[in-house]
Order: sequence, then structure tokens, then C-alpha cells
Amino acid sequence: MRAFFTFPSQDRLKKGWQFDQVFRTGRRESGALVRLLFMVSPDGQTRYGVAVGKQQGTSPLRSRGKRLLRESLRRLRPWVKEGFWIVCLIKSNALGSGAKEVYQDMAKLFKRAGLLKSEWPGPDWFVDRGQGRR
Repeated sequence: MRAFFTFPSQDRLKKGWQFDQVFRTGRRESGALVRLLFMVSPDGQTRYGVAVGKQQGTSPLRSRGKRLLRESLRRLRPWVKEGFWIVCLIKSNALGSGAKEVYQDMAKLFKRAGLLKSEWPGPDWFVDRGQGRR
């Protein structure tokens, strides 16, 4: 069950031109804590990227923001439809929020954008543990 919720390196956007292409041509959805940019993948594989702007705070704050986004993506990744490049950006007011709140906001955005499969169980924080809600 644990291997299902990994966030492997081959599923990440790594090159600057990949991020640039999503920023220039992708669709946008905005929530209270997270911004979502996505486009149809040119290679057919779903890849993810996270970004935090330098104006959003010091290095430790930006690193925390990236960790929050990666953790939320890790929990949603098994139910994301194939064939998209997705970039998640955290808003400044979310840097003080908890991971659960960021995850719930991101789940709403993915659902609104139509990026989740129909078998998605809903925004359950403990979904990676194979147990019900606590």
C-alpha cells in the first residue's frame, strides 16, 4: 500500500522550460491556499512540479511551502488522471497553515479542474494509511 503513495523523481517536472511551458500555456485554478496550473502533457506522462516565489519569504519558509505542496501531491497522485503536466504554487497566506488544510484546498482545486479519477475516495487525510478517518 505504501508504494502506491510515493512521489518518484521520474514523475516530477525538472527543467525550466517545462515549468515555463506550463506557466505560459496552462490553464489556471485558484483556491484559498494554493494555485494550480496544468496543461495536457506533450509526452503523455503525468508530471508534477511545485513552486514558491522568492518574494514569499525566507528560505526556510519557502522550503516549508514546498514540503507542504509535495505532501499534498503525494496523497492525491494515485487518483490524478494521466496525461497532464501540473504545477502547484502556494500562496503567501498558506505558509503558516497546516499540511491538512493545504491538502484539502489542493483536493478541491484538482476536483474542480477535472483532474481526478471517478474512484477518488474524497479528501481523506489518512488515505495513505489504508484506514478510515480519525
